[in-house]
Amino acid sequence: MIAVIVAFVLGVVVTILFWQPEKKKLHNKIGQQHNLAEKHLDMFFLMNQWVKDYQDGKKIEKYLLDKGIRRIAIYGMSYIGETFAEELRKSQIEVAYGIDNRKDDIYADFPMCCIRDDLPKVDAIVVTAISGFESIKNDLLKKVDCEIISLELMLYKL
Repeated sequence: MIAVIVAFVLGVVVTILFWQPEKKKLHNKIGQQHNLAEKHLDMFFLMNQWVKDYQDGKKIEKYLLDKGIRRIAIYGMSYIGETFAEELRKSQIEVAYGIDNRKDDIYADFPMCCIRDDLPKVDAIVVTAISGFESIKNDLLKKVDCEIISLELMLYKL
């Protein structure tokens, strides 16, 4: 009988010792997946607004030109940044360069920089990143003297 109790207690202790790290890993993985799902939902809403603006005849080009912006840099060259660059390809807006930490892995028709590089002068930098705009803006303002625009906020202002 004592052997059964000792085996049971030992089993409980071993389970607790080995389960806690696994439980923490599982919670971290769930948290990462939740954050990724939130990011993709935010991207969906941005792209949906972009399509609505396009269908209503509202153009990003006109918005920028009306503000006197003709030469820009694009911060964030993932899906949204690529789509934004493509929209401006046949416009009067010049994309002078892109800014992305993965600059060496990105193919674009314009030069690529990362935020640590010297950033050439432009009229504005349009940030395509969905989250962290204020932090990105503050980092950019330490390096440049131009308007920093959130693509997401711009699309809701068109």
